[in-house]
Amino acid sequence: MSDRETAREIADHAAEWATRIDAGSIDPDTDEELRLWLEDHPHRRGALLRAEAALRFLDRGRALAGVIPRPKPRPIWIRRKFLFAGAALAAGIVGLAILISVPHRYGTAIGEIRQVSLSDGSLLAINTQSAVEVAMHADRREITLTRGEAWFRVAHDRQRPFTVSAGRIRVRAVGTAFSVRRHDDGADVQVTEGVVETWTVGEEDRRVRVAAGSKANVTEYQAPTLIAAARADIDRSLAWREGQIVLEGETLDEAASQFNRYNERKLVISDPGLAAEKLVGQFHATEPMTFAGAVATTLGARIDEAGDTIRLSRPGKP
Repeated sequence: MSDRETAREIADHAAEWATRIDAGSIDPDTDEELRLWLEDHPHRRGALLRAEAALRFLDRGRALAGVIPRPKPRPIWIRRKFLFAGAALAAGIVGLAILISVPHRYGTAIGEIRQVSLSDGSLLAINTQSAVEVAMHADRREITLTRGEAWFRVAHDRQRPFTVSAGRIRVRAVGTAFSVRRHDDGADVQVTEGVVETWTVGEEDRRVRVAAGSKANVTEYQAPTLIAAARADIDRSLAWREGQIVLEGETLDEAASQFNRYNERKLVISDPGLAAEKLVGQFHATEPMTFAGAVATTLGARIDEAGDTIRLSRPGKP
């Protein structure tokens, strides 16, 4: 590929690839030639996404005009004709297509951890009982955390800021890695690589920069509170990405709350004294009975199972 390849040439080639994908003549997930073409220039992936958006817009326009949906893909040369109609028209179509595009939605059930590779090269890890919406635009990348927790490794693209919304909370990065956990009145932000900027809508002049190894607590109606935290503490709190719960002095009550996020079978601590005992260890998040067995061995607790409840108590106490 020549370094002098123009934006128009990239767009033309992207249009050709888009029509081939739309016609079903290649599989975009396995075609080696397409992969090499995309990797040879940083702007090609975005150009392909815009070309595909333009095709979707053309189809949507046909539907709105009352045209009966086609029973099979139109021939490549016909669809290519629309994409090569002119630079100004193509730009307008692409812009409108991006504006009306529907975000991709990803969610997890209780106990499920999901990893998603985004179209820009970013990686998304979604914790249990969480939901995320992803909208990619030509000039920005917008993520909405509607519930739960997610960790993001953001592909560097200074021309398209990467912003996560959690209610009124905003977190912005260019190329970094961080997590956001949403709760009732705000969110917790932890940074594992690089730097992010976080703020509350309406408090934009009180933004806080959070660097790797630090975290911020952000509430809906106040400026963020920056907290310096050891990297080891952040890594431990993000062990859920490998399906683990790591305890380093948490009480049994706190540990039970963590396990209950990932399991239908709930841990119940009957005795307040037992609930206050502190624990150290690493456990599989979806194995509450194994954890209960370790507590029984370490603290001499009694285990009583009833339906979806695992009750831990002191011997001789209810």
